[in-house]
Parts: sequence; C-alpha cells; structure tokens
Amino acid sequence: MAASAVPADPAAVIPAEARALFREGLATPTAGWSAGFTQANLIIVPRAQAFDVLLFATRNPKACPILGVLDAGETSGPLLAGGDIRSDVGRYTVYENGVLVAEPTDLADWWRPDLVTFIVGCSFTFEAALQEAGIAIAHIEQGTNVPMYRTNVRCAPAGALSGPLVVSMRPIPADRVADAVRITSHYPAVHGAPVHVGDPAALGIDLDRPDFGDAVVVRPGEVPVFWACGVTPQAAVMESRPTLAIGHAPGHMLITDARDSDYLVSPA
Repeated sequence: MAASAVPADPAAVIPAEARALFREGLATPTAGWSAGFTQANLIIVPRAQAFDVLLFATRNPKACPILGVLDAGETSGPLLAGGDIRSDVGRYTVYENGVLVAEPTDLADWWRPDLVTFIVGCSFTFEAALQEAGIAIAHIEQGTNVPMYRTNVRCAPAGALSGPLVVSMRPIPADRVADAVRITSHYPAVHGAPVHVGDPAALGIDLDRPDFGDAVVVRPGEVPVFWACGVTPQAAVMESRPTLAIGHAPGHMLITDARDSDYLVSPA
C-alpha cells in the first residue's frame, strides 16, 4: 500500500485519523500534529525485562514518566482506542543486543506475544502551551525534528538497565526563559520543567551534533533550554544490551486519545 501524504494541516487531524495515516505507511515527525492531544514515547520489551523498565522509570521519573502500560501481548488500550500499537506509529526502532537493527513502519515482523508496552510522556505535549504564550518552537518553525542529545548525566540504574539522561533542546528568548520554566513545570507527567538552562558543554553536548533528531538554529538573544526526554530508555537499551527492545523512532510519536489538558497541573 502506498504511503499517505502529510496532511495540509496536521494540527487539525484527530488522533484516530493520524494513527490511521501511520498505519497506512506515512512516516513523519509528529511535532505540531493533532493539536490538544497528547503524544507519547514508546519502549517495548519482553516480559522478562519489563520489571527492570518499570523500576528504571520509577527511579528516573523526570525522563521516563509512564502514562500507561499494555500487558504482555496487548496491542491496544485506553490511550489508543481501536488502535494497534504494532502499526499506529509512523516509524519504530528495533534493537537486538543493544544494536539498532531496523527502523520499520510497522512491527509485523517483530511482534511477540510476550512483549510489554510502556507508553511514556513526551515534551511535545507542552509545546502548544508555550506557543499560546507567544514562545516559538524552533523545530516546528524550521520544519525539522526536535534535537535530542545524550548527556554526561547518568540515570539511576535499575536491574540490568543503566544509561545516560537524554534531553531535548528548544532555543528560548532570554527574556522568556522564566516563562518557559513556569509553563512547562505545570506538566510534570510529560517531563515538566527543564533540567538545564544555558551552557550545553555542562551536559557534554555539542549543539550542532544531536544524537537524535536534527540541529536547529539558535538565534542571537536565544538561550538553549533542555528538557528530559523519553528517548532516555532507548539510550539505556543501547548501553545495557537486552536481547530485544523496541521504541518509537525519535520524534515519531504515538498520538494518543488523551488531551494535553489531562496532564496540566494548575498552580495552587
């Protein structure tokens, strides 16, 4: 089946329609899609490794906030009603012994009845709130995938899983950084406030060389601001080398039926 084209207005596409497009073979970064609806990261592992992933997420909640779990062999659930986790993401990553071996558009050749799916919060969720406050999102304006970087910060290990914190970066005008921190802090289930503001070298990062996604232009007067990223479990997989693990291709998220407002925590 030929892949569908990107809609003229991805923001207006409802989640079920977006997932249907991905099921038909469309593969594209999803920043700016399905306005008002929550996007999510994936990490899928055999049941034998599922407790380690759950423990890793519990010990590293900033990077790995779990929104939902599909039990072994389950392919749908409340966050994707009528959907299929094996086909409803535009592109996946498949790791064997920590090595990326495929980036398929569906998991027909990889699915097993013992696979457990963790649906993890994504910082795309709070981007609309930033935009509504007049803070531009560089990767959306520049038509690229969000830049993501491995850092020199170590996550708390769990069982056989260990690895570095991965962050996403958005350039923010210096006079709006405090606003960006305040706005995103109200979304703790989708990474919340930034983990670092300013000097990328302090995190061991070269802004021009993202490990995932694409570099964006940082304009004069803008400050790089870094948020914990749900690709962190995939970095742990690469380092810890389980026999099999599956994720979303960075920037190609699961678009869920949950609304961004479901994860907004209003100030007291």
